[in-house]
Amino acid sequence: MDDLIAGYRRFRASTWQTERNRFEALSRLGQRPRALIIACSDSRTDPQMVFNARPGELFVIRNVANIVPPYGPDGEPHGVSSAIEFAVRSLKVHEIVVLGHAMCGGIGALLNGVPPETSDFVPQWVRIAEPARERAMQAPPNERQHVCEHETVRLSLQNLMTFPWIRDAVDAGHVTLHGCYFGIQSGVLERLGDDGVFRPIPD
Repeated sequence: MDDLIAGYRRFRASTWQTERNRFEALSRLGQRPRALIIACSDSRTDPQMVFNARPGELFVIRNVANIVPPYGPDGEPHGVSSAIEFAVRSLKVHEIVVLGHAMCGGIGALLNGVPPETSDFVPQWVRIAEPARERAMQAPPNERQHVCEHETVRLSLQNLMTFPWIRDAVDAGHVTLHGCYFGIQSGVLERLGDDGVFRPIPD
């Protein structure tokens, strides 16, 4: 906790000073983020850092393996789906980005089984991405992790389109969906093209 408090103090001494007017405006006017980012909870991939975004610009959902479940209201709590609904229907974001990344532990659990100490919730969650795992299993063993990380981004984009109000917004041109993939070691961001291929974004 001492390290976190030290970080807070650095924030107050630097970032808060440069962004104070922005925070004050956000407190008066409310948030109007331009994009919803659905990313992994992995501590090595921070969407705000990757996109060099300022406070108030991104509405971020993070979970294990950046998975979007299919639409399925049933009276039970759904954390990811409720955040998506708030971003799209209330905040009216215009862009939705699914951000996958290299060396994803959640994808490793999907492919190889979860560690025994994470048996309460993780297995049921990563099982949502089973179709991505099935496609990745067609690749050579040494490529399956990488392939499955990309396939999970594609699957999450497909699942977003099962939400009727997202599909309607996309069809009307009000919302655009994007798939991206971040290389932790390289720092390179890839973007999914209309042809279904991930390509690095040039510097």
